[in-house]
Amino acid sequence: MPPAFVHRITRYDPADRDEHGTYQGVEEAVSDHGPVEAAYLEAISAFAEAAGIDRLEIREPSVTGHVHFGAQPAVEGHGLSGLFPADLAGYHDGAEVSLAMALELIRVMLREQGAWCRLEAEDVFAVHVGGDQYVYVGSDQPCADAVARTRELGLFAERLPGSPFAAEPEVTEAADEGFWASVCTELVARQGLLLEETHIVNATRWHRLTTENLNAVRARLGPRALLTVWPDLQPDVGAVLTALPSEWHIEFVWETKDGTIRDVIIDETQHQELAALVADARAARALSLYTDERSPLLQAVLPDSDGVLRARW
Repeated sequence: MPPAFVHRITRYDPADRDEHGTYQGVEEAVSDHGPVEAAYLEAISAFAEAAGIDRLEIREPSVTGHVHFGAQPAVEGHGLSGLFPADLAGYHDGAEVSLAMALELIRVMLREQGAWCRLEAEDVFAVHVGGDQYVYVGSDQPCADAVARTRELGLFAERLPGSPFAAEPEVTEAADEGFWASVCTELVARQGLLLEETHIVNATRWHRLTTENLNAVRARLGPRALLTVWPDLQPDVGAVLTALPSEWHIEFVWETKDGTIRDVIIDETQHQELAALVADARAARALSLYTDERSPLLQAVLPDSDGVLRARW
């Protein structure tokens, strides 16, 4: 159950909204990287302290993908450089961070630098950052002092029935022993598989599975990762390129000479560039991006160590 008391924190005076709720004032819809941004962070901190929260859980983390929807350009490292290692270890669904770290993540989101996540403390507290400098703070109590402090900071805290960024629970299959038994069955039948491991939205790692390396790959998978199983890469890369239709929008996956597996989103206008890119590839596969044509063999999500599935893919 989401927190009962939700406030929308903005720099926009409600008096400057039209009858449809659209802001008509002169305030900028981007972070000033200065005092206004600092006011947002102080207001959120006031709500967290009023709720007795000093740690928050990262939920549904994402980074910049093929398309970036922010009003500001994404930056290298998605804004997470200095907060997490280069491989983003520790930035995953279910990771617990201090309030100070959570505020730094909110700063990244306010600046639209590329990373986004929900920050939550079960049913007690939640922070969701939207576009145009809209922040939604939910608590299990009214936090009247925090509302007053927000006003003192020159911002506006408006009560809402809920956050538009609250997660919608989804029923997802768990990658339990039954799932791995199915993977083994496919492996025996096909002599190889391609595993897509999505541990962060828009961040994917690829693995070529064999009966010999399956357990080793399993041991390296990220917490709560979405696992998608495809037929293995095909050794005749030329045949994969030739088989592409006249019009296509695909994810092309290939193995380089050194064994690294890479992928690229591409369409028919870039056929020559693709052919050059994969000229030395060992093997490849084209995966359609159209939903009705994208049919993996298996898909499931890693449960936690206690066997409970908590990820909301």
